Amino acid sequence: MTVSTKSTALGLEPSFGFGDRLGLATPGHLAALQAEGGPIRGIFAQQSIREMSRTDRNPTQVMEAAARDLESAGFDQPWGSDADHLKTPADVDYTADAGFVFFTIDPSDHVDQAADSYDAGTVASKFADIAASTPWTSQYTGKSVQINDGPQLNFDELTVQRAAVKYGKAIAHALELAAYIRDAATKRDQDYEIELSVDETEQPTTLAEHYIIADQCKQADMKLVSLAPRFIGELEKGVDYKGNLAALRQSLADHAAIARQVGPYKLSLHSGSDKLSMYGLFAKATQGMFHVKTAGTSYLEALRVIARHDEALFREIIDFSRGRYNTDKATYHVSATVEEVPSPTDVSDTRELEGLYLEHWADVEQGKGFTKPGRQILHCTFGSVLTDEKFGPLFRSVLESEPQTYKEVLTEHFGRHLAALRSGM
Repeated sequence: MTVSTKSTALGLEPSFGFGDRLGLATPGHLAALQAEGGPIRGIFAQQSIREMSRTDRNPTQVMEAAARDLESAGFDQPWGSDADHLKTPADVDYTADAGFVFFTIDPSDHVDQAADSYDAGTVASKFADIAASTPWTSQYTGKSVQINDGPQLNFDELTVQRAAVKYGKAIAHALELAAYIRDAATKRDQDYEIELSVDETEQPTTLAEHYIIADQCKQADMKLVSLAPRFIGELEKGVDYKGNLAALRQSLADHAAIARQVGPYKLSLHSGSDKLSMYGLFAKATQGMFHVKTAGTSYLEALRVIARHDEALFREIIDFSRGRYNTDKATYHVSATVEEVPSPTDVSDTRELEGLYLEHWADVEQGKGFTKPGRQILHCTFGSVLTDEKFGPLFRSVLESEPQTYKEVLTEHFGRHLAALRSGM
């Protein structure tokens, strides 16, 4: 048996990203994957630039933590590493130097978030300002494309111009950064693959927009292995999918059909933590050609360990997080408010408190459980907790003292995720 000490490009195999903000979660992630993952590959080293800055970690630390635990477990299968939400060439170098091979480009700063609300005259006016930099619009205007096993896309002038106004600068930025990633990997003699994230927008990515974005990437020879559109409905942090599942089923099928025809590339689900009601639909629509990305949910399960082994600390962290939430939530898509959930001083039973702040499984049939304000409050404040001079060391100390409990709660937690995905394959 040859132990896999380095991450590799996973190509079109189904994959699941396990974010680990502490460098202590890989044993639990691996146990869940081995128990329930089946053909799904694990991306065990995954961290965004934003997350690393909030936790005072660097890419080498993230990579070494995952590799260490995989080697200790004798893991001999391919595994991946995701340099998440890259925005600049400096971000690329920072992560490539540590050996990351899966690069997620985030061009959200260059998206016109208001484009969907513009009337036809406003679209035409704004398009006139960027027409010279988006000559590709002539390739689509007036055309129709039949997607195999999917819809017919009709590219009228307004549709194409709106796509250019909304995503034109983002496409240009993504292509530039992709070329830089290619050169950076070549210089380091490393394999690489690219994911493009256009999910961090206020409005869903239309089918026509998806097609144009992916087609432009293909024409530029981007090594695109995965694309994350902004799906319909709400994909808030730390809770299940909020929206019409029947409408989502059809939308996923249409997006997946585009991915197979233009690529093929995997369809990617970001903010994927805890979206159990949509996992089976997602896996079925993509025919197993998918990537799911999770991040903060492993931190929340770490808090479950603290709740069970140091009740006083758990209560203090909740109080601290409630005070930080309104500031820390600024960069997250959440709807919870502090007023919706009681203070720890008002809940005497710690198991009840754990339920209020950490339970989240949705009762889809009954329409219950979609919003768990306590869980979202704790999710958004991870950076403040982990870098606090008091709570950070105490947090880590409990987890390091109780590795078996952490492994067990992660195995159970991610086992549900992976089993739900396999149900659709």
